[in-house]
Amino acid sequence: MHSWYSIFPKSPWLSIYAWVVFCILPFFYILRSASPMGLLIGFTLLVFFFLSYYFSVKSDSGLMYMWISFEIVITVLMTLLFGYVYLSIFIAFFIGNIRNPVGFFIVYGLHIAILIGAVVAGFFIEIELFLSQIHFIILAIIGVVLLPFNLYNRQRRDRLQDQLILARQRISELTIVQERERIARDLHDTLGQKLSMIGLKSDLAVRLMERDIESAKAELQDIRQISSTALKEVRVLVSGMRRVKLKDELVRVEQLLRVAEIEIELEGDPNFPDMSPIVENVLVMCLKEAINNVVKHSYAKHCCIAFQRTEKEFRIIVKDNGIGIAQNGVNLPGNGLEGMEERLEFVNGNLSISSQEGTQLKITVPAVLKQIKEG
Repeated sequence: MHSWYSIFPKSPWLSIYAWVVFCILPFFYILRSASPMGLLIGFTLLVFFFLSYYFSVKSDSGLMYMWISFEIVITVLMTLLFGYVYLSIFIAFFIGNIRNPVGFFIVYGLHIAILIGAVVAGFFIEIELFLSQIHFIILAIIGVVLLPFNLYNRQRRDRLQDQLILARQRISELTIVQERERIARDLHDTLGQKLSMIGLKSDLAVRLMERDIESAKAELQDIRQISSTALKEVRVLVSGMRRVKLKDELVRVEQLLRVAEIEIELEGDPNFPDMSPIVENVLVMCLKEAINNVVKHSYAKHCCIAFQRTEKEFRIIVKDNGIGIAQNGVNLPGNGLEGMEERLEFVNGNLSISSQEGTQLKITVPAVLKQIKEG
């Protein structure tokens, strides 16, 4: 159950002195017996008591209760035969270290009831002996009543502290994992668009190299500019200082769609003046991922982006005339769509997907979040 040193109070000097006193006192009471048989019985009971106490410390829960029962019986015999009730302090120490609440209260109640019964019976058997130490007996009974609760609560508090430490360590680990996932999503959303654009422009530059060298040079220059922009965005992203508006992101979205030779149609105004920065950053990332999916997977020729503001919500709708999600064999959300859903969940938003005559992504965020501030 416990190591042998864990069944005593944390104050080491008090533990040593208490142990020595309570180990020596029984011999004083036993030696008062004049008969050799009384001496033999007394020493035998002490040996059995300390053996039982040792085995109770080393045993599992089932055998532990058996050894405690032996200790209680020996304590009753020592009380009735020699007037020594103080072995009950040893049992009280041990009961306080029982972790099972049911076992603790059962053994605790039985121990007190049996001890009081033995003391009352002792007064009838040898009243003068018990009256001479009535003050110490009362103190011993008070100790037997209070000591287990004190130790039980202390052990419980220590266990809760250990669990709290483990919980804090687990939270720290989960925070690190969550931050890594966030960085991975942000890098995916930030670099994915730029790398897609670089790939498309590289293919275009290769095709133009033989018939229009000037246009090819212009495309290569655009590639360099896009790569520089991506590098800056990554640096800002890592520093945690990145803040992008929808109207600024829309410029890059239009450029990406034009490079992919996808006709773009805009509806509504991307400027939402009462939108909080947190919500706008989430919508920017979602818009990036939606356009990336259109460019990579839809094989569309037309894409419509609608910005809508109602009394209760902000709404962005991205619809293309491509082959659709189900026809593309993508029956389950990929990493990009899962990242969009996770971000929207953070601001109580919602993502709905339909695939009829193309694919439509509907991104909504409650307008009541306009009161949220950064940080």
